[in-house]
Amino acid sequence: MSPTGATLDERALAQRRRIIRMLERAGRGHVGSPLSVMEIIRVLYDDILHVDASRPDWPDRDRFILSKGHACLALYLVLGEKGFFPAEELDRVCKFGAMLGGHPESHKIPGVEASTGALGHGLSIGVGFALAARIDKRACRTFVLVGDGESNEGSVWEAALCASKHKLDALTVIVDYNKMQSYGSTFEVQDLEPLGAKWASFGFAVREVDGHDVAALQGIFGQLPFEAGKPSLIVAHTVKGKGVPFAEGNPEWHHKAKLTADELARLYAALGGPP
Repeated sequence: MSPTGATLDERALAQRRRIIRMLERAGRGHVGSPLSVMEIIRVLYDDILHVDASRPDWPDRDRFILSKGHACLALYLVLGEKGFFPAEELDRVCKFGAMLGGHPESHKIPGVEASTGALGHGLSIGVGFALAARIDKRACRTFVLVGDGESNEGSVWEAALCASKHKLDALTVIVDYNKMQSYGSTFEVQDLEPLGAKWASFGFAVREVDGHDVAALQGIFGQLPFEAGKPSLIVAHTVKGKGVPFAEGNPEWHHKAKLTADELARLYAALGGPP
């Protein structure tokens, strides 16, 4: 499947404008990654996950782990929209004493299942969640979103072997396959191809999807589990910085330590203006 050419709907554009506002208030942060995963997280929380914002510790909830924690602005936005915490917190990201930091922290933020940001650990945590649900005879499911650059970590593949060994068909892994990492393309840094075949060889049932096509994401998530007795793997083809042409596929927009007024103006202009 070639890189996505999906057209963003108005909600997708509005969510991206809100992410830029969070970056503006914070003065810094990861830019490309939250724009890459936005539709995946949106569809999960809109249509797939069984969660309750009024009871974030509900024992029978589904679990979602954002293993690539640097994409957290997209997760914060959706959790705020769903009422896990007051929406005003979105304007306080990275402020002194604020709930929301540069990476998600489970002990601070309702709805965040695992503190992530040190890459390569989310899938191991997810395997533990899925095993615990089986032992406790609960029907809840576990979803883990990993990055393609993150998939260079050996711990990801150790966890994959464990998931397959235990036939964890209530576990779904989504790879945000934007084909870029912090300083270059995945093909240059550490080529992952053939990515789907690799995961299949580790015992996963594999499907591929356009990660910015909302209807396609709804359809693929609705087919889970793909095979009884196997964990599921979705290769989501995405574009890093999706929606902002000058940032798309550009490693200079992985993270900005300081966003200038001109850069913010360009970001907003690309998305149709401020929120």
